[in-house]
Amino acid sequence: MKIVVVGGGPAGLYFSILMKKRWPNAQIELFERNRSDDTFGWGVVFSDETLGGFEEADPETYRAITQAFRYWSDIHTYVKGERVTSTGHGFCGMSRQLLLQIFQERCRDLGVTMHFETDIESLDAFADADLIVAADGINSFIREKHADVFRPSLDWRRCKFAWFGTDLELEAFTFIFKETEHGLFQVHAYPFDDGLSTFIVECREEVWKAAGLDQMDEERSARYCEDLCAEWLKGHKLLINRSLWRTFPTVKNECWHHENIVILGDAAHTAHFSIGSGTKLAMEDAMFLVDAFRKVGTEDVPRALATYQEDRFVDCIKLQKAAQTSLVWFENSARYMAQDPITFQFNLMTRSKRITYDNLELRDPELVAKARARFMELSDDTPGPDGQARVPMFSPYKLRELELDNRIVVSPMCQYSAKDGIVDDWHLVHLGSRAIGGAGLILTEMTDVSPEGRITPGCAGLWNEEHEAAWQRIVDFCHSRSTTKVGVQLAHAGRKGSVHHPWDGRDDQPLTDGAWTCLGPSALPFQSHWPVPKEMDRGDMDKVVADFVASTGRAQRAGFDLIELHMAHGYLLSSFLSPLSNQRSDSYGGSLENRMRFPLEVFDAVRKAWPQEKPLIVRLSATDWLRQEGMTAADSVVVARALQKLGCDLIDVSSAGNDPRSQPVYGRMYQVPFAERIKYEAGIPVMAVGAILGADHANTILAAGRADLCALARPHLADPYLTFHAAQRYGWPDQSFPGPYLAGRNS
Repeated sequence: MKIVVVGGGPAGLYFSILMKKRWPNAQIELFERNRSDDTFGWGVVFSDETLGGFEEADPETYRAITQAFRYWSDIHTYVKGERVTSTGHGFCGMSRQLLLQIFQERCRDLGVTMHFETDIESLDAFADADLIVAADGINSFIREKHADVFRPSLDWRRCKFAWFGTDLELEAFTFIFKETEHGLFQVHAYPFDDGLSTFIVECREEVWKAAGLDQMDEERSARYCEDLCAEWLKGHKLLINRSLWRTFPTVKNECWHHENIVILGDAAHTAHFSIGSGTKLAMEDAMFLVDAFRKVGTEDVPRALATYQEDRFVDCIKLQKAAQTSLVWFENSARYMAQDPITFQFNLMTRSKRITYDNLELRDPELVAKARARFMELSDDTPGPDGQARVPMFSPYKLRELELDNRIVVSPMCQYSAKDGIVDDWHLVHLGSRAIGGAGLILTEMTDVSPEGRITPGCAGLWNEEHEAAWQRIVDFCHSRSTTKVGVQLAHAGRKGSVHHPWDGRDDQPLTDGAWTCLGPSALPFQSHWPVPKEMDRGDMDKVVADFVASTGRAQRAGFDLIELHMAHGYLLSSFLSPLSNQRSDSYGGSLENRMRFPLEVFDAVRKAWPQEKPLIVRLSATDWLRQEGMTAADSVVVARALQKLGCDLIDVSSAGNDPRSQPVYGRMYQVPFAERIKYEAGIPVMAVGAILGADHANTILAAGRADLCALARPHLADPYLTFHAAQRYGWPDQSFPGPYLAGRNS
């Protein structure tokens, strides 16, 4: 088998080692544009947990690498004049140049032919190769040559960074956050050799320009950063090695192989240096590719390459998501500078979602105890009956005169079980069991203010006295049997109404029998096969406002503690906010100011009709998930500020729903960054939603200061007593239990 490897970084070298070891008769030639002893950057870092597979793959390189490692377990963070330490993490670092030398020596021993100072600009000379491995980095010419197959995307991010070294031997992984007149600078640094450490300086591009770094050469910028960090360098120097200011690109490819060509490492995917996984990813790519040939054999190269992508893709994407979440955190780290150092450190440690509250407590119980105590102080809370600070989810929360026992919310979940809008025993059991289960607040399913405001014939309503009485029965039960508060989500489906419910398998199909005329800001159907909604005139708007006000009065008489107005997921008020669904040419369309005019009118009318002592909140779709098309996260901040001025008490932050083309990037806690942005930029309390999978996630979000409440839907379907079970798990003795259930409290 004849194999050509383009690129002499960790991906290309490690693949060559593993492939030659597995098939000694394979003819492998590796081509690298730089000299054998060139390396750009300084040290590389791994976590302890990533090393196991490398020992099994090639014990020789594993031993050589681990003998060169510097080990440490602490993370030091310097912020606001203090140093906060987190421990129990387990890192190891080494010289990047030494790593490449180890790989090169192993290649020579195995018989891999290496060509240095050879720049490959065409693959024509390798027409007889059985396999071509493109490990030629971020700017891969092979990937670009076949871009129609690989379908790459390069997302150039908002920060600039320079990769320096220093002759200061650090004790631990070190983060430095330095506020200046130009903005925030941050440092990622770690030891890797005797008397040497990596020292990466990063800042947003506008800060970089304001500081004049765009006008400095390599030497001058090093001296600038040396002065900037003099307090921590303690007289030591910053060292340069092509330490040029760069922008990090997030590289993705839909496909990683074409005929006999495969892309590895940075050519296929990048992971931000803040989680230290670029080299790890490259080496694991090599392991998976060789394993694919072991499974399939070397005779069918296209099949082996397809197997490689199938086996590798999902795990790689998960790690890349974590790296991207960390990257975005650092892009926006200036927003957290108002946090105290302990909260900031907890926030930093949990930024990528790979480490959560429970995991960090196992690693570093002292830091978590401090974060819990600090959360108690910030919440004006008091210790529990055992004298200890509460776990964050059990901290009370107050909105106006409404006091919640804890921070857990049962998110609205449509049941599609009402008859003519009337809720019944199903809804009593559904909501009542979750009230008994101990959540601080329950939000009803989307409850519509008029018959034509429903999604399906099975949707709940609050437009007549019969609805009011049915809801009062449920609210009274929850209040009499639990301390849980109950809120109603008032809504109008708009252009997304008059459809079948999900149970009959036709939830994307419009009704034929019993259909009604839907309303929208514009005469644009949600999907092409749906009926065109009536474009609302002033009379329609007045009626909708009146319907919301009338339902507000019924909500008060039914005993609800809180109202949430539904301005999300493409329903009527949400469809006014998004330019994808609102294409009016009058004063209710066009600019964001105009598009939010009608939703604000509805909110203002409801606020005036709702008792002042009771909170009024809004569920908002923060983005349409179509990049800059449609509603954006920046737009949602503007809307949140306008709502707050009218008396909104909290924003329940969701996303998408306005356009079937939306492309959400799902994952654990995937919508929390939108809530966090609104909280910090609009200065209003927020509720986080979206794949918050349990108490651990809720505590992570709350302790980091990312949200004030956490709403969980599907976890409450699986476990109505989620809060009870969390109280038992965390040993929280003050959780309210109904009398008939006390016998099971400590079981």
